[in-house]
Amino acid sequence: MSQFRIKNMLLLLMISGCLLSLFSCKKTSNEGNPVITQVRAIAPAPNDSILKEAGPGEWVVIQGANLATASQIFFNGYPATFNSALFSTGSLVVLIPADMPFATLKPDELNTIKVVTPTGSVVYTFPIVPPPPVIASVSNEYATEGTRVAITGNNFFYIDKVIFPGGVAATTNIASNASGTSLEVTVPAGITTGGTIQVVNRYGTGISVLRFNDFTTGVLHNYDNVNNYDWGAGSSNSSTTYPGNRGYYGVMKATGVGGGDFGWWNGNRPVNLKSGQWVAAADLSKPVGNYALKFEMNVTKPWKNGSLFLMKDYNWSYVARYEAWKKADGTVADFTTTGWHTVTIPLNQFKSKANGQDGTGDPASSLSALLGSGSGGFNMFLVNPGTTTVEDFEVAVDNFRVVKIAE
Repeated sequence: MSQFRIKNMLLLLMISGCLLSLFSCKKTSNEGNPVITQVRAIAPAPNDSILKEAGPGEWVVIQGANLATASQIFFNGYPATFNSALFSTGSLVVLIPADMPFATLKPDELNTIKVVTPTGSVVYTFPIVPPPPVIASVSNEYATEGTRVAITGNNFFYIDKVIFPGGVAATTNIASNASGTSLEVTVPAGITTGGTIQVVNRYGTGISVLRFNDFTTGVLHNYDNVNNYDWGAGSSNSSTTYPGNRGYYGVMKATGVGGGDFGWWNGNRPVNLKSGQWVAAADLSKPVGNYALKFEMNVTKPWKNGSLFLMKDYNWSYVARYEAWKKADGTVADFTTTGWHTVTIPLNQFKSKANGQDGTGDPASSLSALLGSGSGGFNMFLVNPGTTTVEDFEVAVDNFRVVKIAE
């Protein structure tokens, strides 16, 4: 190719680039300020309609004019991430941020949508509200009056009150975290019955599946009025050693348990219960993960190794391993509790043996595969599948029960 032709091609490319640049500048300069006229749902009919409000985690379509060049979008003053490929001059398809921290938002920016473009911005009044509270767990389901407890879940914003069984309400000293996933409250006086907990905020009421202060539902053994104890670790009712107790409780102890020691029957290492009803026969067709074994635990001495193995009727086919010193990210750390703490082990965590390791395989395919007729004994004991000696192990336990964790 001749030098002349190359120069001509380069010149044409330069001219094309300039024209494109001029066109872009003209497009931007001619575009007016953004306008929002309405917000609609993204789903097709029959839900393709004008919205009167929306909540975090919802996709919406913002409609109006001069929107194609949007560079920022805010909901309640909180920035949203977006894909500009979903924009046109008349609409923006965007996800309302699911992690919106309502507790820290500016009051004067609530219930607004703001769109910013190179030519200006527009603020549109539109209610953006979270769903009612959702309750997942309570740090101690048997906490006594005056005890500070943590409730985990979602949408814990602008809390008005927490209602305990019997309609006993706590209305003061309620503290939520910024993400609305946890709150702390002091257990009020006057709770005389068991039942669900309610969290009430300006957006609605969340009702727990779990039952607080319930000494009847699903209880296998509590060392007091429901006593199915068979043999193993000793018991105590000392409020000095383990304050906040509800009567008697068990104390599991062990020292000098070497690596590979599975002699669970020795000393105060096991808790073995007589037969009780885990799940009613009529409910055995429900999903395995809808139920959990729960108990309270109080750990004052650092627990750093060794495993609690849990099973039904001494049957090693399905074992649940409880190793509180193992963190979710795979690291390990000494474990203690501040007073009594509720342990929840879903029944789908009772697993088969895999690669020579108990409780690391697959969960049972059904409740009947795990529980048979639904009743039987319960066993929990300390073993040491590791290589490091368990020097000094001691935990207090109470209130063994199998209850629903999902409907």
